[in-house]
Amino acid sequence: MLIDLHTHSNASDGTDTPSQLIDKAINRGLAVIALTDHDTTRGWDEASTRLLNHPSQSTLQLVHGAEISCQDSDGISIHMLGFFFDPQHKPLLDVLEQTRENRLSRMERIIARLNEAGIEITIEDVHAQRSSDATLGRPHLADALVARGHVSSRDEAFAALLHNKSKFYINHYSPSPTSAIQLIKEAGGVAVIAHPLASQRGRTIRIEVLDDLIAAGLDGIEVHHRDHSEDERAQLLGLALEKELIVTGSSDYHGTGKQNQLAEFTTHPQQWEALVSRARIKNVEERLIRR
Repeated sequence: MLIDLHTHSNASDGTDTPSQLIDKAINRGLAVIALTDHDTTRGWDEASTRLLNHPSQSTLQLVHGAEISCQDSDGISIHMLGFFFDPQHKPLLDVLEQTRENRLSRMERIIARLNEAGIEITIEDVHAQRSSDATLGRPHLADALVARGHVSSRDEAFAALLHNKSKFYINHYSPSPTSAIQLIKEAGGVAVIAHPLASQRGRTIRIEVLDDLIAAGLDGIEVHHRDHSEDERAQLLGLALEKELIVTGSSDYHGTGKQNQLAEFTTHPQQWEALVSRARIKNVEERLIRR
């Protein structure tokens, strides 16, 4: 039973449409997939429609979610996965929209730094790499740098220019992780922190910070992720067991933009059941689209 609880479509910085993502999930034989685009729910309707009208006899379950951009008091970027939350919960939607809007000014400042270093790129170049009103992100800038011939791939763009320790990196407005957890819970959802010790991405949170998040209502930890080393996975697994948190594993799939493949890491069925049990019962069936 393949359960992948972290994927992206072109509603944010993935390359597949929500429909294409559903098709690939069915072809891959997934039992459960969560659509968790950055700071948006814009891909939900298309994904649901494709699943409900799919010509196959797939029993795929679609979980509606989002990956919420957060920042702690140390200025470190933290991503919070929210599942099963009410898409009409205005306080949460307002935060998502504010975060999306601030991504534009951040992108303009990153571009200015690149230009100062002699790297020619424009905001128009970046917009050309995203679909309609997709959540703007560094992968779109990476694609623009590829199109301009500055680098050969997204991976090279991040390794050379766009990683979190780069002189070109700039934070953008985002809620604190405790605020994000509280909003997800108020909206009837479940909160799981994404790849918290992914040292390959740059600065990571202090492990002690997780205590504050647990106190705020954190439900689980994404332990099994390609950006975690074996030691980091072991450390997080031990913490999850000690604190009785749900353990998830997922691909963080982005389509052709990254090497991540669907279901390269997955969530154990028992952990999936525990995750569902933590959502408000009235929301579970509404947020799970069953064929």
